[in-house]
Amino acid sequence: MPNAQYILLADFGSTYTKCVAIDLISEQIVGIGKSPTTVETDIMDGYYSAIDKISYQFNQKPVFYRKIACSSAAGGLRMVTIGLIPDLTSAAAKNAALGAGAKVEKVYAGILNNSEVSEIEMLEPDIIILCGGTDGGNDKVVRENTKKIVNLKINSHFIYAGNKEAKDFVKDEFLSVGKEISVAENVMPEIGVLNIESAQREIREIFLRNIIHAKGIKNANKYLDNVLMPTPMAVLKAAELVANGTRQQLGLGAALIVDLGGATTDIHSASYGKPTMPNVITKGLPEPYLKRTVEGDIGMRYNLEGIIKNSCINDIAEDCLLDQETVANYCSRAKKNVKTLPESSEELKVERSLAKIAVEIAIKRHAGFLNNVFTPMGELFVQTGKDLSDVSVIIGTGGAIVESDSPIDILKKIAFNPLDPFSLRPKNAKIFLDSKYILFAVGLLSEIDQNIALRIAKKYLTQIN
Repeated sequence: MPNAQYILLADFGSTYTKCVAIDLISEQIVGIGKSPTTVETDIMDGYYSAIDKISYQFNQKPVFYRKIACSSAAGGLRMVTIGLIPDLTSAAAKNAALGAGAKVEKVYAGILNNSEVSEIEMLEPDIIILCGGTDGGNDKVVRENTKKIVNLKINSHFIYAGNKEAKDFVKDEFLSVGKEISVAENVMPEIGVLNIESAQREIREIFLRNIIHAKGIKNANKYLDNVLMPTPMAVLKAAELVANGTRQQLGLGAALIVDLGGATTDIHSASYGKPTMPNVITKGLPEPYLKRTVEGDIGMRYNLEGIIKNSCINDIAEDCLLDQETVANYCSRAKKNVKTLPESSEELKVERSLAKIAVEIAIKRHAGFLNNVFTPMGELFVQTGKDLSDVSVIIGTGGAIVESDSPIDILKKIAFNPLDPFSLRPKNAKIFLDSKYILFAVGLLSEIDQNIALRIAKKYLTQIN
C-alpha cells in the first residue's frame, strides 16, 4: 500500500485561483496555494503559480493521482429565467439556477414585452431557462415567449423546464431556426410542488460541455482530469455533506454557509426550513432543502456602496466607536481601489463593522420571516421562506471573515436577534470558520469519496464559539 496518494482540488475563481492538495491515505491537507486568476491572458498562468506555492511546501513537484476543479472565472455562470408567475414558476426557475451555481442576472414573468426581449439580448446570458405553467395548465405564455426568444441574436444556451404539454411545440420552434434547446422536467409540475433537480442537471451538463470553453477554461482541461461544476455548486455540495453526513458517518446537522466576498455575499443552507413553532402556516413556493442566495448588491469592495446604502456612515461609526470622518475616508479609499486592505487598528474596526452589516443584510434576505394575523380562532403566524431557527452549524468563509481580527463578531450577526423576532434565523448554532478556504475542495472531493471529504471538513473547519 502506498504511503501517500495525492489529489489536487482547484478553484478557478473570479479573483483568485486556489489549489488544495490532499493526501487521501493520511487524510491530511498537505499543501495550499493561491494566486490571482489570469483569465485575461492564459488561465493556466494563475494555476501554475498556485501549484508552485504547493510545490514549495513539498520541497518538490508532487505527483497527483487526480486533478479536478470547479470554476467561477470570467464572471461565473450567468443566467436569465423566464416564467409565468413571479412567486411561482419564475421563482422555481430562479431556485434551480441558483442551486446549480449560477448568477441570476434577471427574472422575467408573464409574456415578454419588446423592451424585455431587447434587454435579454443586451445581457447575453450564458443560459436562458424558459418555463411556465403546471403540467396540463396554462401553456399560452410559454408558447408566446418561445416565439419571442427563438430568434434572439445571442449565443446563449436554452433550457425548457415548463408545462410538458408545450414541450414538443417549443422543441419544434427552436429546430425550425436551427437552434438547440435542452429539455428538463417541469420545475413546478403542480401548484406548490417544487421540482428543480432535473433542470439543475441540465445546467451542469451545459456548463461542462460548453460554458467552460467560453470562459477560457478549455486550456485547463488539458492538464486536469475534469472541471466538474461551478464553484457555488461545490460549496452547496459541501453544505449538504456537512449537514447530512454519509451512510458511515453522522453529519453535523442542518448547516448554513456565509461567503462574504468583494462583489457579492452568498448564503447556502442545507435545511428543510419547516415551521418550528405552533400556530404557524406557510405561504408561497416550497423552499428547496439546498438553497443558495446571492446578494449582488452587497460586497466588501465592488459593491461596498450597497452596504452603506443599507446602513449609513453614522451607524458604522457608532458600531466601531470611531468618528464619521475616519469611516468615510476608509470607505472612500476602498471604493476607489478594490485592493485596499485595512492597515491600522481603526481601519480593522471599520472593515469588521462593514462585514457585520453585510452578513446581516444577507441572512435577513435568505431566511424566512413571520407575519402575525388575527383570525376568529385567535392569532396565527404566516411563514414565508425558510425557518432556520434550528440550524446546527454556521460556517463563515471569504476573506473579509477569515482575515478579520474578530470573525466571531461578524458571524454572530447571522444568529437570531431578539430585536427582530420575526426573522427566522439560527438560535443555537455552533459557529465554524473555514480558515483554510477548503469548502470548495470538500464539495469537489465529495464527488470522489464522501467519507474522506466529510472527515476533512470535520478536521479543518474550526469551531470559534
